Amino acid sequence: MWVNWRTVLTQKIMETDVSQQINLSGPDITQAEIDAVVAVLKTPRLSLGPKVLEFEQAVADRIGVRHAVSCNSGTMGLHMIWRSLGIGKGDEVITSPFSFIASSNSVMFDGARPVFVDVDPFTWQIDANLIEPAITSATKALLPVDIFGATPDWDPILDIVKRRKLRVVEDSCEALGTKYKGRPAGSIGEAGCFGFYPNKQTTTGEGGMVVTNSDEIANRARSLRNQGRDPDAGWLAHARLGFNYRMCDINAALGAVQVGRLDEILAKRSRVAEWYRTRLADEQRVTMQGISQDVDISWFVMVVRLSDDYTQDDRDNILRKLDAAGIGCSNYFTPIHLQPFYREELGYKPGQFPVCEALSARTIALPFHNHLTEAEVDTVVKTLKSLL
Repeated sequence: MWVNWRTVLTQKIMETDVSQQINLSGPDITQAEIDAVVAVLKTPRLSLGPKVLEFEQAVADRIGVRHAVSCNSGTMGLHMIWRSLGIGKGDEVITSPFSFIASSNSVMFDGARPVFVDVDPFTWQIDANLIEPAITSATKALLPVDIFGATPDWDPILDIVKRRKLRVVEDSCEALGTKYKGRPAGSIGEAGCFGFYPNKQTTTGEGGMVVTNSDEIANRARSLRNQGRDPDAGWLAHARLGFNYRMCDINAALGAVQVGRLDEILAKRSRVAEWYRTRLADEQRVTMQGISQDVDISWFVMVVRLSDDYTQDDRDNILRKLDAAGIGCSNYFTPIHLQPFYREELGYKPGQFPVCEALSARTIALPFHNHLTEAEVDTVVKTLKSLL
C-alpha cells in the first residue's frame, strides 16, 4: 500500500516542537524580498501591475526566451500550454510515471490521455529508448519531466520529436537554473514551465511561469490566464473560454528578487548537496540520482534510493524512525500510475513500469534547503546510516 508520507509526517511535525526539527525544506528569504513585498502593499496595484511584468522579463532574460507568462502555479502553466497547443480529447501525451502528479494531471484537464513509459534506473528520468515503441496514431506530444532538478537526455528525445512530427513540452517546474549541454532547462522544448512553490529553488509562495519562443503560445496563454481576454480588448470582452490563473504583484515582487538572487541561491544549494554526496559516497546501501555529464544541475531536493535488499516496508519503517528523531523526510514519489484515480480511470496496474515502481518503493527525501548547516547534514546522515 502506498502511503502519503508527506501528509502523515507534516501532521506529526505540527504536533511536536518545531524548534527540534531539521526541516525537510524551506525557502531562502532575505530582507530584500520582504522589502519588495511591503513596497507593493503600499501601492494601489496589488494585481495586474508592473511587478508581474518585471518578474516575467527577469525569467525570460535568465532562460533566454522571448516570452515568459506568469500564472498561479506550474500545474496551471502546463494546462495553458496544452490548451494553447490544441491538445485535448482523444489525444495522447507520452510522459514519465515518476513525477509529481501535476505533470500528468495537466494532460487530462482537457481530455487527453497521459501514456507512461518507464524511467532510466541511473538518472531516474524518462527512458528515451522506450518512447518510440509507445507512440500510436493518437500520440500528439511528449512531456519529459526534469526530475529533481536534472534533465533527461534531450538529444534522442528531440530526434524522435523531429522524425515523428510531435509537439514537445518541458516540465521544468523543479529545474530553474539547470542546463543541458549549455541550454537552460525550460528553453529546450516548444514550451516549458516552472513552478515556484516554497520548496523550489526560488519561490513566489505559489506560482508558475510558462516560457516559450512561440508568439502563438505566449499570446494564447496570456489570454487564458486572464478570463479569456485578449490584450487589446476591454475588461468585459472575452474572446475565448478562459480562467483566472493570474499571479498577483505581491507574489511577483517576491519572485523578481528571488530570480535576481538565483546564482547565490543555487550556490548555497550546491554546497549542501556536496555535503551529502561526500558523506554518502561510500555507503553501499544507498545510491543517489545519477547526473549525466551533459547536465549542469540546479539542485531541487536530496533524494536517495535504498538498495534492492530493502523492501517498501523497510523504507517506510526508516521514514518513521527518522521522523521520530526529529528529521524531516518523505517518499519521493509514489508512482503516478498507481494513484487510485489513475488505476480506476485509465486501468493502470502494478508491474507495468517496474523500474519506476522499484525506485519509488525505496526513495527517501532528506532535509534539503539553504539554511541547513554542515552539522545538521552530519546528524541526518549519521542517523540514516544507523537505521540501515
